[in-house]
Amino acid sequence: MRTAYPVETVRAAERELMARVPEGALMQRAAAGLAVVCAEVLGKVYGSRVVLLVGSGDNGGDALYAGARLARRGAGVSAVLLSPERVHAGGLAAFRAAGGRVAGSGSGSGSGSEDVVRGADLVVDGIVGIGGKGGLRSPAAQLAAAVRESGASVVSVDLPSGVDADSGVVAGEAVRADVTVTFGAYKPGLLIDPGREYAGVVRLVDIGLEPGLEPGLEPGAGGGAVEALQYADVASLLPMPTGESDKYRRGVVGIVAGSARFPGAAVLAVAGALRGGAGAVRYVGHAADAVIARYPETLVFEGPPSKAGRVQAWVVGPGLGDDAERLADVVGADVPVLIDADGLRLADETAVRGRSAPTLLTPHAGEAAALLGVAREEVERGRLAAVRELAGRYGATVLLKGSTTLVAGGREGAGSGAVRVNPTGTPWLATAGSGDVLSGLAGALLAAGLGAGDAGAVGAYLHGLAGRLAADGAPVGAHDVAGAIPAAWRDVRGD
Repeated sequence: MRTAYPVETVRAAERELMARVPEGALMQRAAAGLAVVCAEVLGKVYGSRVVLLVGSGDNGGDALYAGARLARRGAGVSAVLLSPERVHAGGLAAFRAAGGRVAGSGSGSGSGSEDVVRGADLVVDGIVGIGGKGGLRSPAAQLAAAVRESGASVVSVDLPSGVDADSGVVAGEAVRADVTVTFGAYKPGLLIDPGREYAGVVRLVDIGLEPGLEPGLEPGAGGGAVEALQYADVASLLPMPTGESDKYRRGVVGIVAGSARFPGAAVLAVAGALRGGAGAVRYVGHAADAVIARYPETLVFEGPPSKAGRVQAWVVGPGLGDDAERLADVVGADVPVLIDADGLRLADETAVRGRSAPTLLTPHAGEAAALLGVAREEVERGRLAAVRELAGRYGATVLLKGSTTLVAGGREGAGSGAVRVNPTGTPWLATAGSGDVLSGLAGALLAAGLGAGDAGAVGAYLHGLAGRLAADGAPVGAHDVAGAIPAAWRDVRGD
């Protein structure tokens, strides 16, 4: 599990550790790790041209101490000081003693700092640390633009300047890094778009914070921790049949989806459920002929879902149209329910909140915006806040789909605590029907007995991995993604 902690928790852990180690020890550990990564990015340190963009405080101090190490190895290192009057004094002294050169203050169009940046092989972004809020302002914004034009490799210190550490929000100009070297713990903004896109490859440097980080699992000023599952985590959660298993023990999932206009949504949701390990799939809806033609093993029923027979979970909504009656029947069931697409548009908030069994909502940004009554752009700018608010409002687990898929909430403490962020996927998954496959897949995992949070997180992980495998760098259709789910499953288990 890769866990990212809010700024409040990281700072508390730093204060606790600094009280137990010699003064300056943490900064030296951070600078040493930063210098190692910079050297790896450069390949050849001796004779290279390195420019440090140095802000005030400890973030700039980390850059200066790392720059001193590179200078002692023969690099030509220049520093642009954004706030000369507030620069880290010890770091600047060490930098100058090692042969580093102060190239400018970074202020004013005639300072020459932008020309220095454009001549660099490597730019080290130490402008703003994890406490920064909002986009970069002048002159830092002009320097960030010069960095983009320079073609130099960029290494950010702890977090790309201009990215919000707790949310990943980019409210204005920000530095785009090739590599971000973060210290002690991951920060949520490194794992969640749009911040994740700005961070590039993230390298974690251990500075000894771990014993003080556990409180980050509780909600705090930054909203609690963010978790990213890894292969081993997903493998441990995958339901596997035993010699005693039958179709009911493996899980029967009911699918209420499709309409005369959108029969394909039903077919794709059933495909995701079958490939996702369901022992059986019961289909209820207006696309039975299309479903049976493609998947004859499906059990179809024409009446109300409550009369269809035994199920361990329901999936309702993909391509449903305006069939509010069947939706209400499913929401009233005493088994886990996944609501997607048209189901989200038709669902009654009070009815969802009143359910005793787990509920998993799976909106994309547009659907989430409609549920929250805000513009889609607001959801996309603040995905973490949006998913937490939705989970709290509906008393449900919410899977917010997108470039970074997030899973938040549950019956207890909805909207608070750790949010799971999905690390798999590919832009090729932005294709019609892809979400229908995910609904069926996550529904099958619910039917197999996984909790709503685990079913959402594991479903998103497998779906994203299946998308990568199916696409392999080329366009892909939703059926191809469904067909690649078994390969993703085997890959995760190492089979």
